[in-house]
Amino acid sequence: MPMILAANANAQGSHVGEWRHPDAWDRPAANIANAVRLAQIAEAGKMDLLFLADGNGVRQMDKPDLFAATSPSDRPGVFEPVTLLSALAMVTKHIGLVATTTTTYDQPFHVARRFASLDHLSGGRAGWNLVTTSNPGDALNFSHTEHVGRDDRYERANEFAEVVKGLWDSWADDAFPQDKTSGRFLNPERVRVLAHKGKHFQVAGPLNAPRPPQGHPVVFSAGQSEAGRELSARHADCIFAIEATLPAAQAMYADFKARLAKYGRGPDDLKILSGVTIIVGDTAQQAADIAAELDDLVPPAVGVDYLSKMVGRSMKSFPLDGPMPAFDEEHVGHTGIGRAIVKVAQQEGLTVRQTYRRILPQMAGNMFTGDAKQVADRMEEWYVGKGCDGFMVAAPVVPTGMERFTRLVIPELQRRGLFRRDYEGQTLRDNLGLRRPPDRF
Repeated sequence: MPMILAANANAQGSHVGEWRHPDAWDRPAANIANAVRLAQIAEAGKMDLLFLADGNGVRQMDKPDLFAATSPSDRPGVFEPVTLLSALAMVTKHIGLVATTTTTYDQPFHVARRFASLDHLSGGRAGWNLVTTSNPGDALNFSHTEHVGRDDRYERANEFAEVVKGLWDSWADDAFPQDKTSGRFLNPERVRVLAHKGKHFQVAGPLNAPRPPQGHPVVFSAGQSEAGRELSARHADCIFAIEATLPAAQAMYADFKARLAKYGRGPDDLKILSGVTIIVGDTAQQAADIAAELDDLVPPAVGVDYLSKMVGRSMKSFPLDGPMPAFDEEHVGHTGIGRAIVKVAQQEGLTVRQTYRRILPQMAGNMFTGDAKQVADRMEEWYVGKGCDGFMVAAPVVPTGMERFTRLVIPELQRRGLFRRDYEGQTLRDNLGLRRPPDRF
């Protein structure tokens, strides 16, 4: 099985200063032409999929410096992801199309219908990134006065996923003969009512869409907590993971694979993609220069605000050049990324300034910088060493960063026999090496 390569489709790159870089797109907010170009770059490189993160509200309004500069993960001016991917399905042929939708503030019927539709529109290339909402402020956009508690969010997510999968199986694969001669549009014996009654949802069904081409669109997840890992082991086909070192990634990889047996699944039923920011140049010096240019585009006030956002508490009272403090308390909005930032800062003895400069291009996870051979060496080390089954690639500057990755690194991976030279299958499941869920009929 070749290495899996996913492209982070954020048109503003993965760095707070990205949109100010001379090589970055002008006016990237809700720009369909940019999205089309990025999709075509990734598909020309034979990458497996495009991934769109998403949120359910405008954030950071209480941090004027960061709000004005815009954080890549806050997405104040973006398209609704399934709508955008439906448009991109019309201008691509092979690349997978994966969008994030929360289980905390949505309904299973809506999600099942949206992704079934995207799977049909794309000819079997859809993927759903199943998440629980971590940002407390999002609750206020959905008629809630306070955020849903952590335990309830994961309990709801498990039931949500079961309902969605059940709805995708409403119809048999051959339920719609659409035979003009006999006058039979559908076969009444090849549909079933879900009749789900649970703690969080009551859903009659069936879904008003034929069974998706993939059986089920590919389910992604990114939870790193104990509850998140169990959710992924039970329901996900792929996970996005963030680990800063290979030993930590290997331990995480082994842990996830070991959890699958209790759910009747094998190690190949779950693919693990390591999040990595890649800065590649024609030379190592060019890559280093790009990284330095990006860091210099971020004022300290913006850097501190972004660090505050990521760790879940204000960092303004701590000296810039003093040590990064250790925070170990949990709160309702705390994330695995925030915990990883604190852990890395403690391990490396970083100051507050060094910490925000460290995370700005890589979200506290992995970053490979250098020429094509150096970057491919690191990717091969992680892949062969069972730190991951592939990578979620973020480019700090878009589109030039993704163009350089496909022009420089992918040919080097192909030369080593680590990555495909052409798409092997017709669907996203085919290309990821995942089996199609059987027709329950």
